[in-house]
Amino acid sequence: MFFEPEYWLVIAMFVTFIALIFTGFPVAWVLAGVGIIFAGVGYITDMLDWTFTGLNYNVLGMLHGRIFAIMYNWVLVALPMFIFMGLMLEKSGVAEQMMHSMQRLFGRVKGGLAITVTLIGIILAASTGIIGASVVLLGLMSLPIMLKQNYDKPIALGTIAASGTLGILIPPSIMLVIMGDQLAVSVVDLFMGAVFPGIILGVLYIVYIFVYGLLNPEKVPLSEDHEPIGLKDVLRVMVDILPPAFLILAVLGSIFMGIATVTEASGIGAIGSIILTVAYKRFNFPVLKDVVINTMNTAAYIFGIFVGATIFALVLRECGGDQFIEDGLNSLGLGPYGLIIAILFIIFFLGFFLDWIEISLIILPLMGPVVMGLDLAVNGFGVVDNPNLVWFALLVAVTLQTSFLTPPVGFAIFYLKGVCPPGIKLTDIYKGVVPFIILQLIALSLVFIFPDLVTWLPAKVYAP
Repeated sequence: MFFEPEYWLVIAMFVTFIALIFTGFPVAWVLAGVGIIFAGVGYITDMLDWTFTGLNYNVLGMLHGRIFAIMYNWVLVALPMFIFMGLMLEKSGVAEQMMHSMQRLFGRVKGGLAITVTLIGIILAASTGIIGASVVLLGLMSLPIMLKQNYDKPIALGTIAASGTLGILIPPSIMLVIMGDQLAVSVVDLFMGAVFPGIILGVLYIVYIFVYGLLNPEKVPLSEDHEPIGLKDVLRVMVDILPPAFLILAVLGSIFMGIATVTEASGIGAIGSIILTVAYKRFNFPVLKDVVINTMNTAAYIFGIFVGATIFALVLRECGGDQFIEDGLNSLGLGPYGLIIAILFIIFFLGFFLDWIEISLIILPLMGPVVMGLDLAVNGFGVVDNPNLVWFALLVAVTLQTSFLTPPVGFAIFYLKGVCPPGIKLTDIYKGVVPFIILQLIALSLVFIFPDLVTWLPAKVYAP
């Protein structure tokens, strides 16, 4: 199969893309540029009868329609709204309040401070979903306290980096919005399907930290001034958790109960984040200006990659990319579940070098048809549409959790390093994240072995 002329063009596209990525050019420009260049190459070689790509002016004319279709997609309107919500909540001071109260609550538990960071990471994940903001915020709030309390550097740094990445999986996740668009599956199903995997991952983190504290108490010592826990401390935690909990209920509850679409709920979240910021007396014009500008920059970055990936994917398909990938995977002779494992391994490997956005926009549209054609026995309980794709999307989402922690391009690692004191080395962060990468792979294995973890909740909610 690899000796077919059009397949050489596909291979050349991938090789050129990977080579240009390492030059430092923006990914959006690389994707669009490679697509346009190989559209011309494919057209010329087809005219000369060197290949049989079928590329012509009519095919190239489809590009503008595909690009404008992105902007007409109402689901994608949720992206800037959720980004705005996350950035505004970062400014609100909600996390700082929870940090102080929960630190007192877990002050008598070995590793209690690290458990506090993980719990706040889970709450932030369910109310923000902005990884950079979560990691930086957790780092600034908790790292100085953990170091002052003589925590071992790797466990402190690993906890912060891993907890800050939970927002990419736990809804409302902008990654799941993009995945739903790329695989043409319900974003609501993905949100519901991600609830149990997200909880499992958070619980694994907490159990690991607790056991680590029992086995290595000297590396996660108690604070010297810790005091007995009273009813007042418990009530303080409950009061501080209520505002973000109310926002989570307003956003996810309105989606899950069918009151609002994902797009409408994102607007509720944006307004709710402003209300919380006002309530905590942190709202002013400079804050609003900063959040709006950062929202625009982040959304423009994502949509720029959307445009580039659309051009790249269209040309790749016309050059035979879909058939190339399908033939290549089928030639492995692994069976349907073996192919899923092979695809996840490829995505895990790509996570060392590419951001989740590029992987989602390039790989998912190519792998989706392959997965649809597999004989998988994923139970949709007669309610969930495309249960195979919903399960596959969540497997990919859990796998992409690792992409934030795996070197050399682990974005959470560099976000955290940027706010660390001078004495912290990059190797300290690498040592800290390794156990959490293993925990992420354990969570991935559980979701793979038990697909009902993904499909049961949406089926139960929508059951007639």
